[in-house]
Amino acid sequence: MTTSVASLPTNVGKRWERWALAALLLATLIAYVWGLGAAGWANSFYSAAAQAGSVSWKAFLFGSSDAANSITVDKPPASLWLMALSIRIFGLTSWSILVPQALLGVASVALLWATVRRYFGAAAGLLAGLVLAVTPVAVLMFRFNNPDALLVFLMVAATWALLRGVEDGRMRWLVATGVLVGLGFLTKQLAVMLVVPPLALTYLLAGPPKLGKRIVHLLAAGGALVATAGSWLLLVELWPASSRPWIGGSQNNSIVELTLGYNGLGRIDGNERGSVGGGPAGGQFAEEFAEHGGGEMWGSSGFTRMFDPAQGGQIAWLLPAALLLLVVGIALRGRAARIDTQRASFVVWGGWLVVTGGVFSYMAGIFHSYYTVALAPAVAALVGSGAVVAWRSREKIWVRTALGIVVVATAVTAWILLGRTEDFVPWLRWAIAATAIVATVALLVPIALSRRIAVVGVVAALFVALAGPAAYAAETISRPRVGSLVSAGPTPSGGDMFGGRHRGQGQGDAGQLGGGIPEWLANAVEAMGGGPGGGLLKGSTPGPEVVELLERGAESYTWMAATIGANSAAGYQLATGFPVMPIGGFNGTDPSPTLQQFERDVTDGKVHYFIASGMERMRGSGSGGSALISDWVESNFASAQVDGVTVYDLTKPKAGS
Repeated sequence: MTTSVASLPTNVGKRWERWALAALLLATLIAYVWGLGAAGWANSFYSAAAQAGSVSWKAFLFGSSDAANSITVDKPPASLWLMALSIRIFGLTSWSILVPQALLGVASVALLWATVRRYFGAAAGLLAGLVLAVTPVAVLMFRFNNPDALLVFLMVAATWALLRGVEDGRMRWLVATGVLVGLGFLTKQLAVMLVVPPLALTYLLAGPPKLGKRIVHLLAAGGALVATAGSWLLLVELWPASSRPWIGGSQNNSIVELTLGYNGLGRIDGNERGSVGGGPAGGQFAEEFAEHGGGEMWGSSGFTRMFDPAQGGQIAWLLPAALLLLVVGIALRGRAARIDTQRASFVVWGGWLVVTGGVFSYMAGIFHSYYTVALAPAVAALVGSGAVVAWRSREKIWVRTALGIVVVATAVTAWILLGRTEDFVPWLRWAIAATAIVATVALLVPIALSRRIAVVGVVAALFVALAGPAAYAAETISRPRVGSLVSAGPTPSGGDMFGGRHRGQGQGDAGQLGGGIPEWLANAVEAMGGGPGGGLLKGSTPGPEVVELLERGAESYTWMAATIGANSAAGYQLATGFPVMPIGGFNGTDPSPTLQQFERDVTDGKVHYFIASGMERMRGSGSGGSALISDWVESNFASAQVDGVTVYDLTKPKAGS
């Protein structure tokens, strides 16, 4: 006979759950804020935009990179709104930027717990919350200021609302689902749309009303989505282009183009106009990169992509377990009524995992390992709910066998992933392997039905499941991540350059490519990390002398300075608080401003300095207007070396210019 929370006296069971939940959320909060300030500006690209939004409501509305509104970031502004408001309240610090992300992480764990618990009980909810809390890529992104923290929270919230609609059939829950997905769109555009098919399918299959009414409810949800996301899109499209910032990431100053191109279908087919690796602006770079041993720009696509060195340590630890438990859960609920909420839960979380994982595995465009955080809630929910449903039916030999297979698959996955970082806790995979044997035996032998053996099996299985990701999570907390490309855990062997080798310090290394690469490509790779002037993947780190120089009379100019690339501009802007024009946006390839526009701004006395960033070396990838501007400045204005960077005073032309 076994003891479960449900079999305890009501007051004891509630007290146990209350204390367990409090411990989970408190531990999650501590883990997510521990040493947070060491990350500095983290991703300075978004930090600078949040700073701009904290001093300019127009920059706040559009998500501009600078308070003078020259260009936006290449995402909608919802995640920036939270950071900008925090800065307005608490001032510009690393903590005011990063704490909102940590709080979103705690809220995501709490909401996932509440969602899973409602349909599967306390143990399932707590296990799901724990798995999400220690998933390495989740730990990474809830301590970082990319849009993904808010995106994950909104995706979980949309699933919670949808399941409430499945539960009682009220249209208000479907409308709420649409609003939450719409807010997700305003966070990271089409990335949130990957959960829409599972949400719609689940309600269509399991919603209580008749089919016609279910369709009407789904249309209402779609209308709420369009109204929420479309209101901001329409505002941007109708706003006169001459009085708003350029839409960063687009080549034609269009939010629709950004949505469907660079941030949309371009991610699927690889034709991302304006990126360093896709479309006409980046084609040469991608071709040269592959030709000289760099492989595919964003790693190899295919069925096993989530288990590759770049992604495996981020998310793959419990992927096999989640998929196997999905099958077990569906099988055990196979004869339930159409409106069964447990089966509906398996359908929505399983659909989320399969659709999102499938798209990530085969997309040909830009793909970074931290994108896999979008899989974390689905994996956690399936592990929590599937494990508990299977455990309650363990008297069936096939269920115990399935649980044994889950344990073995999880141990094998951990063995492989830990084997890629041989210097990182090398004893751990042996401990996991030994514990997996104990757990499997305890699950499979007939005496597994006894309470004592059951406890041994559960504890051993939990160690097998959580030891690896927890170790990676601890390493992630111990070392701050800075730059545009970050990943969790120790550095694996065999990671591709863009998906795994930039370990959050933003340092490029031409030596990672094959020998004999052309000089322009070596320079381009070096430019990605940048020096004091920053580069594609890391913000500038201005010294005291250049900060003092830039601040002199800065209030007399629209832009204190200009430089190529938003990351290069970000460091100077964050150090001084004055707007810096990021020529060409994030990649330096957006046609904003043109040479003629920049010449006019200089003539009108709107820009004081031009700072060489290292992004000039990216001109081989087709930087277009930014290269022309750099050449024009170099030809017409005198330069000086200050704190390791070249600064041009645009108020002092060269003699004869």
